[in-house]
Amino acid sequence: MKIYNLFLSVLLLIPVLGMSQQIGITPQGSLEGNPDNLPVREYELVIESNSVNITGKAVTGMTVNGGIPGPVLRFEEGEFARITVTNKMEVETSIHWHGLLLPNFYDGVPYLNTPPIEPGGSFVYEFALKQSGTYWYHSHTMLQEQSGVYGSIVIEPKETTLEYDKDLVLMLSDWTDEKPASVLKNLKRGNEWYGIKKGTATPLNRVIARGGLGAQLNFWRQRMEGADIADIYYPAFLINGESNSENPDFKPGERVRLRIINGAASSYFWLTFGGPTPLLVSADGLDVVPVRKNKTLIGNAETYDFIVTIPEDGKLEVKASAFDGSGKATTTLGTGQLYPAMEIPRPDKIGMMKMMAKMDMRMGAPALKANPNKDERYEIKEKYGMQMDMGGMDMSGGKMDGMKMGDQKTDKPGMKMGQEKMEGMDHKNMSPAEHAKMTDDTKMLADSMKVNQQRMPGMEGMDHGKMGSMEKGKDGMMPPAEMMGRAFDYSYLRSPEKTTYAADAPVKEILLNLTGNMNRYIWSFNGVGLFETDKIKIKADEVTRITFNNLTMMHHPMHLHGHFFRAINENGEYSPLKHTVNVAPMQEVTIEFYGDEYGDWFFHCHILYHMMGGMARIFSYDTPRDERLADAPLSHLIAETDQFYTWGMADVASHMSGLSLVSSNIRNQFNLNLEYGYNKNFEAEISYERYIYDWVRVFGGVNVENSVEESFDDPSITAVAGVRWLSPYLFNIDMRVDNKLRPRIGIGRSIMFFPRLSAFGYYEYQADFGVVGREDGNTDYQGETVWSAGMEYMLGRNFSLMGSYDNRFGYGGGLSVRF
Repeated sequence: MKIYNLFLSVLLLIPVLGMSQQIGITPQGSLEGNPDNLPVREYELVIESNSVNITGKAVTGMTVNGGIPGPVLRFEEGEFARITVTNKMEVETSIHWHGLLLPNFYDGVPYLNTPPIEPGGSFVYEFALKQSGTYWYHSHTMLQEQSGVYGSIVIEPKETTLEYDKDLVLMLSDWTDEKPASVLKNLKRGNEWYGIKKGTATPLNRVIARGGLGAQLNFWRQRMEGADIADIYYPAFLINGESNSENPDFKPGERVRLRIINGAASSYFWLTFGGPTPLLVSADGLDVVPVRKNKTLIGNAETYDFIVTIPEDGKLEVKASAFDGSGKATTTLGTGQLYPAMEIPRPDKIGMMKMMAKMDMRMGAPALKANPNKDERYEIKEKYGMQMDMGGMDMSGGKMDGMKMGDQKTDKPGMKMGQEKMEGMDHKNMSPAEHAKMTDDTKMLADSMKVNQQRMPGMEGMDHGKMGSMEKGKDGMMPPAEMMGRAFDYSYLRSPEKTTYAADAPVKEILLNLTGNMNRYIWSFNGVGLFETDKIKIKADEVTRITFNNLTMMHHPMHLHGHFFRAINENGEYSPLKHTVNVAPMQEVTIEFYGDEYGDWFFHCHILYHMMGGMARIFSYDTPRDERLADAPLSHLIAETDQFYTWGMADVASHMSGLSLVSSNIRNQFNLNLEYGYNKNFEAEISYERYIYDWVRVFGGVNVENSVEESFDDPSITAVAGVRWLSPYLFNIDMRVDNKLRPRIGIGRSIMFFPRLSAFGYYEYQADFGVVGREDGNTDYQGETVWSAGMEYMLGRNFSLMGSYDNRFGYGGGLSVRF
C-alpha cells in the first residue's frame, strides 16, 4: 500500500513539474538558505543621501554605491546570491528584486514580506538563482525609486541559447529636481502646471482651433478636463544616468545584446534604433521567438532584450522617447558616422479627444465607491466602458470610413481590432519553427495587420499596404489610435514553448476594473483603494485568471510580485510569460498564473504615483505570517497609500487678501478659508468633509463673518453643514444650511482659455427668513448675493498674477502664491 501511495503521489506531481519545466522556471517553494551548496556570489549595496546634479542644478538624491543608477549585479544561473544592503540614510529603506522568483521573505516589500531596513542598519538577502535573463532592483519604500534607488540585474543562463558578441545594459529612467512627495502633492491638488511646462496642455483656444469644442464639452460632461497621457513634468530622461551618452568601444560588425530596462517612476518610452533593424529576443527576462522590430513601447518595469549589429562604417543610435513627447534620452554604439534612430511624433491629444467623443466613450468610472465591498464581488463593468459608433470615422491617416467594429453590445469592453488570417497562412497556430522562418517583410506585414486581439469584419477590401500612413497623424503628430494603445498589443511576443497549464486545473476568475480620479489623483481597482479592501485569496495548485478592464485615460503597467503569468494574446498556447503587463486606456487584457508559491505577494500598478494613490492589492496564499515580521505591522504598508497631503494658496491683491489651506487623504479632508476685503469685510471658515463618492462629500464646520455694516469686533458665528458636489461639466457646487436655518448655494468654475491664462467665476446666494418685519406681523424673505469673476496668469508652479471683480470688494489685482 505504501508503494502504491508513493506511485500515486509521483503521478500527481508530474503535471505540476511539467508546467514548471515548460516555462523554464522552478518553483521556489518555501526553501531558504543554501542547502544544495550552490556557488555563492556576494554583493554589497550602500544606500545614502547625496548631492546630485543631473540637470545642472544640485539637489539631494538617493544613491546606491554612490551612483544613479546603482551598479549592475551580474550572476550566473545556478548560483546563490548573497546581497548585503546597508542604509546610511536618516529614513528607512528597502530593496525589491523585480522579476526574481525567490523565497517570500526576501521579496523586499517592507511590512509585507521583508522587514524595512532601518537608518544605520543592514539586511542580508539570500536566495538561489533558478532563472536567467535581464531584471532589476529598486526601493519599495514610499517614493524612493524616483529619487534614485534602482539598478539592474543580469543572470547568464547555464546553456547559451542566443549568439552575440557582447552585451550592454541600458537602464531607462526619468528625473525630477523636485522632491517626489512634492510632486505627488502637486498632482493631488490638481495643479495644471506640469502640462503647461512641458507643452502638453490643451487650453480651450487650441481645442476650438482644431474643431474640438464638442469633444471638450463631452469630456467636461463626464467630469474630465481632457485627454491625458502622462502626469508629470520631467526636466530629464536618462539612459544609465545620462540624457546623452556614447559607447565607442563596440567594433563594426559586432552583435550586441542590449538589455533594456524601464526603471522610470512614471514614464513609458518608445524604443527606436538606428542602423539595421534590431532583433527582439527576450521580454521580462524570458526568451521569446525572435522578431525584428524597430519601434517598441516599453512600459514601466518591463525589460526587453534586443540584438543589434554595429554598422561597418558608423555608429548606431538608440533612442528612448517619452510617450507624451516631452523629451528623450539617447545613446550611441560604435564610432564614425551616425545612423540616427527614428523620431517619434508628438502625441495628438486633441485628436484623441475628438476620436473618443465620436466613439461615444463613457469614461470616468469612480475611483472611490460609496460602499466599498471588501471581498471584491461587485462589478462595474456593465455600467462603464465604451459605447462606440465607428461609422465614417477617419483614423488619422489610415482611412477606415464605414468600418464597423463588430457587436457593440459585447461584454468585452474596448475597441477590438485585427487578427486576420493572412491568405494561405494560419499565423495563430504556426509552430515556433515556422514562425521563425517567416521573412522580415512578412513579419512586418503581419504586424501591420494586427491592431488588436479580435477579428474585425469588413476589412477584406482594405489596402493593408496603406496602413503605414497611420504612423503619423495630422500635423505630423502621433495618431490618436496609437496614443490610446489601439495599435499596441503583445502580439509580437511569442513564447518558444507552450505556456499553458494542465487542462483539468481548477480556474479562479477575477475582474479588476482599473479606475482613477485625475482631479484628486486617486487610483484604485473596482473603485476601491488598497487602504479599504481585504487580501485577494489565491489557492495553491489553482490557475488564477485576471481580466484587467482599464476604464481610465492612462496606460497602467501591472506587476505581480513572485510570479510569472501568461499574458494572453493571439498566440494562444504560445502566449508569452511576463511579470509586468501594460493595459492600454479603455482596453482589456487577461493574464493567468498557476498557484505554486506561498505567503503574501504585492500586486500593483508600477507607475509609482498610481501605486501610492491606491492602485495596489495583496495576493495571499493564506499561509501563516512569517514570525520574523512580528515587529513589522502590515498596516504600515497600507497606510502609505492613504497619507494626508497638505497644500495651500494665498492671494495678495489691491482689493482683498485670502488664504486657503487643505489637508486631505483619500476619504477625509480638512479646510481653512480666510478672506479679508480692504473695505473691512471679513469671512473665515473651517470645515471637515468626508468623501462619500468620487464627486460627493458631506461637510460640517464653523463660519465666522461680518459685513461692512457690522462691527469687526462682533462677527456673526454660525455652524454650517451641507453637501459639496462636483457636477457634470466640472462645476463645484456647495449646498449648505447654517444653525439659523438659512440655506445657501454656491457654484464655481475655472477654465483654461489660453496656455497659462485661465478665467474663473463664483456665484453664491444665501436666503434669510424673517429679517424684515411687516406691519401685519409677518416677515419678508430677504436674500444675499455674492459673486466674483476674474483671470489668472500662471507665472510658474507656485506663482500667478490675478485680477478680479468681487461685488463685496470691487476691482483689484495682485499675486497668488501656492505652497
